[in-house]
Amino acid sequence: MNKMPIEIVTPERKVYANEANLIIARGGDGDLGIMAGHTPVVTTLKISSLRVKTDQGEDVISVAGGFLEVKPGQVSVLAESAELPEEIDIDRATRAKERAERRLAERAESLDYARAEIALERAINRIRVATTKNNR
Repeated sequence: MNKMPIEIVTPERKVYANEANLIIARGGDGDLGIMAGHTPVVTTLKISSLRVKTDQGEDVISVAGGFLEVKPGQVSVLAESAELPEEIDIDRATRAKERAERRLAERAESLDYARAEIALERAINRIRVATTKNNR
C-alpha cells in the first residue's frame, strides 16, 4: 500500500510524524479520509480525534482546531493544540469538563456560552482520546 508522510505541529512543538496508509480527520465540512495520491486540499479542523492508520496499527491524536493541508507527497496538520493519548492528564480533563458543565448550568448573564461550550467539547474530546487504546 502506498504511504504518505504526515506531520502534526502546534505553535509549541512537533506532536507527531509518521508514514500513514490512511488519515481520518474531521474537517470543517465533515469527515475526510486521505490516502496517498489524494488531491491537494486545505481545510479547517474541528475539535476531534485525528486517526492515522499505519502498518503498525492506528494512532489517535486529540486535535483542537487548526488546519489540515494535503499536498502531493505530504500531509501537514497545523493545530491550535494536539496531544497523544499518553500525554493527556485524564484527571485534569475531567475537572475541565466538570467546570465547563457547571458554568453552562449556571446560565449567568455574564457567561460567555461559546467559550464554555468549546471548553466542554475540548475536555470531552481529550477524555475520549485518552481512553482510546491505540492498536499498536
